[in-house]
Amino acid sequence: MAQESKAASRQADATEFDAVIVGAGFAGMYMLHRLRGLGLTARVFEAGDGVGGTWYWNRYPGARCDVESLEYQYGFSDEIQRDWTWTERYAAQPEILRYQNYVADKLDLRRDMQFSTRVTAAAYDERAGLWTVETDRGDRVQAKFCIMATGCLSAARVPDFDGLNEFEGAWYHTGDWPKEGVDFTGKRVIVIGTGSSGVQSIPLIAEQAAHLTVFQRTANFTLPAGNRPLPKDEIERSKKTLLQDRQHARTTAGGIICFEYSETPAAEMTPEERQRELESRWNMGGFAFLGAFADLMATHEANHHAAEYARARMREVIKDPAIVDLLLPNDHPVGVKRLCLDTHYLETFNQPHVELVDVRKAPIEKITKTGVVSGGKEYEADCIVFATGFDAMTGALTSIDIAGRNGVKLSDKWAAGPRTYLGLGSAGFPNLFFITGPGSPSVLSNMIVSIEQHVEWIADCIGRLTEGNIRSIEPKKDAEDVWVEHVNELAAGTLYPQANSWYMGANIPGKPRIFMPYAGGVGVYGEKLAEVAAADYEGFELGA
Repeated sequence: MAQESKAASRQADATEFDAVIVGAGFAGMYMLHRLRGLGLTARVFEAGDGVGGTWYWNRYPGARCDVESLEYQYGFSDEIQRDWTWTERYAAQPEILRYQNYVADKLDLRRDMQFSTRVTAAAYDERAGLWTVETDRGDRVQAKFCIMATGCLSAARVPDFDGLNEFEGAWYHTGDWPKEGVDFTGKRVIVIGTGSSGVQSIPLIAEQAAHLTVFQRTANFTLPAGNRPLPKDEIERSKKTLLQDRQHARTTAGGIICFEYSETPAAEMTPEERQRELESRWNMGGFAFLGAFADLMATHEANHHAAEYARARMREVIKDPAIVDLLLPNDHPVGVKRLCLDTHYLETFNQPHVELVDVRKAPIEKITKTGVVSGGKEYEADCIVFATGFDAMTGALTSIDIAGRNGVKLSDKWAAGPRTYLGLGSAGFPNLFFITGPGSPSVLSNMIVSIEQHVEWIADCIGRLTEGNIRSIEPKKDAEDVWVEHVNELAAGTLYPQANSWYMGANIPGKPRIFMPYAGGVGVYGEKLAEVAAADYEGFELGA
C-alpha cells in the first residue's frame, strides 16, 4: 500500500507516467492494479464514461456471457470473489457490469482513470525511450510503457450500405447500444445479422415488436445455453475453490473446467456411444458439446457426427418447413464459427409476426427513408438493428495511429495480417504490449483466464525491466516470424480456417484472411510464456 500511495502522489497532475493503459475493461482494470502493486504510475484512458469495456458498450437486449459466471470472474483475489455472489449460470450484461464496478470500487481504480476519452495516436520516441499518447480531448502524455487493453471485440462494424444516412427511423448497433435502452413496443423492426448478438437479442426484440424482419447471411449453429439461477450450494462450493480452480483452468485448452474434453476420437466410439456422448453434452448446455470427441475440431469425419446431431436437434424446434433449411447451417463445420448459445432463438421464428430473409439469395441493395431493399423488395421499418459484429482482434488497435521505430505505422506493418510474438508485442514497437492480442489464445478461451495470464506476464516483465534499469523490450523479428508461422501451422491442422468467420477477418471487406487466435490452447501457451520469461525473455530484444 505504501508503494501505491507514493505512486498516487507522483501522478496527481502528471503528464508523464510509467505506463499508459488504453481501455478500462477487465484487462485494463487488472493491469492498473498490478502496476500499482509495483509502485509505478499509470493512467488509463477509456472511451466510455465508466469501466466495463465490452460489457459497457454491449447493452443490447439479451446480452449475456457465454462462459459460466462462476468461471468468468477474476481469480487473483480471494477477498474479491468471496464478497461477490453471482445469480445465474450465465451472467447477463447488467450483472457483469455491476461486478466490474464493484471491483473498481474495491480496488479504488477510478482515480487513475480518465473516462470519455479516446486514444487517437501513440508514437515512440527512440531518443527519449518514451511513448507519446494523444487523445481526442487534447491530452498529450508520455510514458515508458504503452499497454493496449482495447479488447478483441470492441471495434463495432456498421456495413457501408447505400442510403443509411437517409433512413428516417432510428438505427442501432448491438456493440454501441444506448445506455437508456430502446423500447421496440409496437414498432416494425429489422435486425441485420444472426451471430451471437443477433441470436441473443432477436427473441427479446420479437417480444416487443409489432413485426420483426431478420436478415440472415449465414445460418449459425445454436445450442441451448441451459441458463438457470445458481443454487446456494453451487455458489458456496465455488467460493471455497475458485483460486485453485483458476490454476487448474490455466492448464486446460480453453481455460474452462466446468466440463472436460473427451480423449477418445470419434472413430473409436460405436455409433451408440457417439450418440450418448453428444446427447449428454447437448443437454449439459454451453460449449461442452464441442468436447464430445478428441478430434471434433480436427477431422471432418468426427465433426460431421456432431454437426448432424446438432442440425437434427435444431430441426426439432422449427415448425415452419419453409424456413427450416434456411436456419440450419450446412456450409461450415460446427464450432469453426463462434458457437452461439441461445435462449428460445429458433422458437422465435415460429411466431407469425417474425419474418426471415436470406440475403444470400436476396442481397441487401440499399437502405431507404423507410426501410431496407433486399432482392428488389422493400421491407419497411421504424428501427434497424445492426447485429453485424466487430473488426475483431485488430480493429481497435489499427484504428489508433500507432507509430514505432522510424515512424513505422502498426496499421502498415499489419496490412497483410497481424504479426506478433506470443500475441504480446510486435517487432519494431518497443515497450508496447497487447493484452490478448492476435497470436494468443484470446477469443478461443475463457477471456478472463487469458487476460490474467497476459497481465501477470506483462507486470512481471515490467517489474524486472524496472529493477534492472533496462530501457526497452520488443520482439525480435525472427522470433516473431517463427511464431506467426507456428500459429498458422496450428490453425491449418484444425477445421477453423474452413469457414468465413470473424476469426479469419472474413466479416470485414478487404481484411486479409488469416486465422488470428492461437489454437494450441491456454495450457500449452502458458508453458511457452513461462519458458520465455525463465530464459531472460528469449525471443525479445532488451535495450540497455
